[in-house]
Amino acid sequence: MKSNETTQKIDAHVGKRIRERRVMLGLTQQQIAELVGVTYQQAHKYERGINRVSAGRLFEIGRVLNVPVEFFYEGLDAAPSNLVAPDNHRERMMLELARNFSEIQNQRHQEAFSQLARALTVGRTGTDER
Repeated sequence: MKSNETTQKIDAHVGKRIRERRVMLGLTQQQIAELVGVTYQQAHKYERGINRVSAGRLFEIGRVLNVPVEFFYEGLDAAPSNLVAPDNHRERMMLELARNFSEIQNQRHQEAFSQLARALTVGRTGTDER
């Protein structure tokens, strides 16, 4: 894989991680843009990997999202060619589920939700524990 392709895939991965964390915190692109000091359009381009995030800007984004800079590189391995294009609809649903779960205050409700998820996957995989 060419160096330019690798760099673009890493930029896309960093943008994806920014988006994941923003959604987990329940922030809009407009809100993060204001907190970081960029336009909404620029925040959008960062998340899509269209524009590269500078080191200083990435540090600031990490501060605003309360994560270390290393967070944005998690999931990259020694061979970035293994990166695959995300399923945006599925990714969005998973992030929303995680965010909504974290907002459930009642521990019994959290456990019930978790059991429901397990029950649904048992039926799909055929590994029923009965």
